[in-house]
Amino acid sequence: MKMGNQSVETDFILSGLFQYGQMNIFLFVAIVILFSVALMGNIILVLLIRLDTRLHTPMYFLLSQLSFIDMMYISTTVPKMTTNFLTKSKNITFLGCEIQAFVFLALGGTEALLLGFMSYDRYVAICHPLHYPVLMNKKICWFMVTCAWASSSSNALIHTLYVFQLPFCRSRVANHFFCEVPSLLPLVCQDTSQYEHTVLLSGLIILLLPFMAILASYAHVLTVVFQMSSGKGQKKAVSTCSSHLIVASLFYVTGLSTYTRPHYLHSPEQDKAVAVFYTIITPLLNPFIYSLRNKEVTGAMRRLLV
Repeated sequence: MKMGNQSVETDFILSGLFQYGQMNIFLFVAIVILFSVALMGNIILVLLIRLDTRLHTPMYFLLSQLSFIDMMYISTTVPKMTTNFLTKSKNITFLGCEIQAFVFLALGGTEALLLGFMSYDRYVAICHPLHYPVLMNKKICWFMVTCAWASSSSNALIHTLYVFQLPFCRSRVANHFFCEVPSLLPLVCQDTSQYEHTVLLSGLIILLLPFMAILASYAHVLTVVFQMSSGKGQKKAVSTCSSHLIVASLFYVTGLSTYTRPHYLHSPEQDKAVAVFYTIITPLLNPFIYSLRNKEVTGAMRRLLV
């Protein structure tokens, strides 16, 4: 009996995105559909890039890595959220919460850095096409992906180990639908203001710097594009860059909104709504924005189906 009580006391309780009302059943079904579509879209895109040799280029290699991350990213939060809703059990073990927080931070940071590397790929392809084979070869692509994974995982590990050794001496009810560091800080019984400066610094490095790099590179790309004499080339370049910029802006702006504000400025309901964008909407949009507006991908789909 003592062990059972001890186990419950060390669990966290997630308030969830839904509150078991009739309207929330509709929202639950909508989230499950979006999750299924996002998972299927990313799987199809990864398979297309893998199977079609015409897509074995640096751009599509990075895109396949993005889709692979998105599959894991959305699977980190939605299955647990839906299970809790169906079973009406809001508990998550201390270890489960710690693992979820680490995996989410690692994948989110990797995606943030990868989007920045993808903008560099487009910058080199459009602004320095003759040097593209040298500046964006297979070794460099793998180096980019490895750097993104290693740096983001290290950052996630540091934050996770620090947060979960803090004394959670208040209520264990996290007003969120998954274990995210900002939602856990209000549960800590000691002053976390100094640590929040570290979270802010990490957010600026992992999120703001790549976003600024994307904006700067695309500003240069657009300058070069509008000097082109070929209208077709302009249209193709603008289409590719605008797709990337739409996804990147949605991901970075919502992420910065969560990770660069002190916890006393956070509103739980607002945080949950914002989190839906970077945990569900962005992984859903990525494969469709890149594929539906891309002739190479749609061509690969036709060739696979024929």
